[in-house]
Amino acid sequence: MNTPLAPLDAKLDFFRDPIPGAEENGVIRVIDWILRGVGQVVFQSNWLSGIIILVAIAVNSPVYLVAAILGTAVSTFTAVFLGVDRGLIDAGLLGFNGTLVGIGLAFYQSTDFTNGNWPDVFLYVLIVVGSAMSTVILSAIASLFGGRSVPTLTAPFVLATWLILFGVYAFIETPHGTLVGVRELAPLTDTANYTFETFWNGTFKGIAEIYFQDNWITGLIMAIGVFVNTRIGGIMMIFGPALAAVIAMIYGADEGLINAGLFGFNASLTAIAIGGFFFLFDWMGAFYMLLGVVVTTFAWPAFATLLAPMGMPTFTFPFVVITWFFLLAKPGFSKVRAVAPADATYPEDIMRRNRSGDLAPGY
Repeated sequence: MNTPLAPLDAKLDFFRDPIPGAEENGVIRVIDWILRGVGQVVFQSNWLSGIIILVAIAVNSPVYLVAAILGTAVSTFTAVFLGVDRGLIDAGLLGFNGTLVGIGLAFYQSTDFTNGNWPDVFLYVLIVVGSAMSTVILSAIASLFGGRSVPTLTAPFVLATWLILFGVYAFIETPHGTLVGVRELAPLTDTANYTFETFWNGTFKGIAEIYFQDNWITGLIMAIGVFVNTRIGGIMMIFGPALAAVIAMIYGADEGLINAGLFGFNASLTAIAIGGFFFLFDWMGAFYMLLGVVVTTFAWPAFATLLAPMGMPTFTFPFVVITWFFLLAKPGFSKVRAVAPADATYPEDIMRRNRSGDLAPGY
């Protein structure tokens, strides 16, 4: 059954397919890998989405743009050298953790975390090592999960970057940023008044913070990058941090944290993942997504509190843990329709295949 927007989806398949010439030209193939890797951070195997997201990063910081491309390339080439299945590489699934490792290390080792400081040779080496390690960790986690139909998500990025950030304390020749360090917890007694700007920044900076960008314009451009591949995914990307911002304001969270988008980026990823990518987006799937976003909103400060005494940031760990829980819980819920990771494309395609009876049974 076709929808009114089916012709548009058919035209967008041009950007979901490899870049013209990628099969014959190695340089174009590598560019395709990198663009898909950047897009796969937010579950988009679409090279146009990757271009738009890189433009969004460049709007905020050329430093982070270079780090993103370097990290993506290193993690992807590591997979090629180690003989990972070429279909996974072609889909960008071996690049996106490196994207985040590259930006994350540049971000947390900078004194100017908004725009970033140009890394020295020591930090570039760390980005290369961390990005390569993310590929090894990805394979290890995939082996641990075995046949459970649970993807690694961004756990390799989290673990690889934690390893590097913990390790730099032992080396005097490595750059040290101002955001990482042991922090004492203080009770929240008061906060600034919330405004529409709080909500707006909480939403669109929340999107941008997925890629460590402190810029709402960057977040808005990134949402456009997802919309060119999937309308439902684009809506989820915005809905997640918007709901998280509202919940945070209702419960009296620190205005500065909401305004910085820190309550939003994990919620955005959870909304995309559960809201139509790993689960069929029907009424029950929408409820499941809603519950996941609410839980993720509270999970971020919970993990931030837990990690503060160790001086480590949460990264996307709350999103990973909550999404894993929701995926692992699925076998007990007969009314929720899961999609096997290998069959997860984009929400509209999954819904279309479900209507036509072509969607493979989930788990």
